[in-house]
Amino acid sequence: MAHILITNDDGIQAEGLRALVQALEGVGTISVVAPSHERSASAQSLTLRQPIFWEQVAEREWSVEGTPTDAVILALHKLLPNRPDLVISGINRGGNLGENVFYSGTVGAAMEAAINHVPALAISVAHRGRAFRYDQAAKFARDLAPLVLAEGMPQGVLLNVNVPLNWNGSVRFTRQSKKVTRNVLQEGTDPRGRTFFWLHEQEHIEGLDPESDYAAVFDGAISMTPLQLDRTHETSLNHLSHWAPKLESKGG
Repeated sequence: MAHILITNDDGIQAEGLRALVQALEGVGTISVVAPSHERSASAQSLTLRQPIFWEQVAEREWSVEGTPTDAVILALHKLLPNRPDLVISGINRGGNLGENVFYSGTVGAAMEAAINHVPALAISVAHRGRAFRYDQAAKFARDLAPLVLAEGMPQGVLLNVNVPLNWNGSVRFTRQSKKVTRNVLQEGTDPRGRTFFWLHEQEHIEGLDPESDYAAVFDGAISMTPLQLDRTHETSLNHLSHWAPKLESKGG
C-alpha cells in the first residue's frame, strides 16, 4: 500500500488537514507530520538558531514546533519508518494564487518534498472570509492522489491546486498569475503609544490572463499549476553572458 505524508502550515489540528486525513483513508497508509500551530506565510523557511522540538501525538502523527519545511525535513529524515510515496500539503485555509506561492508555507512544504525527490502537491481552498468548507477539496484530493501515485510527477515539479469554495466541477491546468494584488498597510497605535502596521492585500483582477490560476478560480474551476524548482532563466544565460568578461578580475 502507498505511503502518503500529510502536512500543512495551519497547524496539526487545523480543520483542513483533518478533512484531508479523513478523505484519504483507504488510499494508502497515512502519516501526519505538521507544525504544532499556525505558521502561515512562512514560505520555505527553516529553523536554524534554536532546536526543533517534536512530539508524537497519535499513531503515525507527529507535531513539530517549527515551520512546515522543518516538519517535512524531520518526516523524511527522522520520524517516518519509511519514505513516503507522496506528500500532500494542506488543505490550506485560503488560496495560494499568483505571487502567494512565494510566501506560502503550504507550497513551501510541498517544495521541500519535491527537492527531496518525493512527488508532492499543495492544495488550498481559494476563499476569504467566513463559511469555509473543505469537503470538495478533500474529495478532489482523494481522486487526485491515486493518479499521482500511478503516473508520478516530472522531476523537480510539484502541483499547486486551488479549489474555489463554489466549485462548478471543471478542472483547468493553469499558469501562475502575475501579481494582481496591492499590498495595503493599515496603521494603528497600541496602548503604549507604539505605531504598528497590519499587512494585508487588495486584489485588482481586471484583465486577467485567461490561462492563469486566478482566472480559473474566479470562473469556478479548480486550478492546477505545475510549479518547477529550477528557477534559472535560460534565455538570460546567453543574453547576459557578455557581462562576464567585463567583470572578470584582471589581477592585481
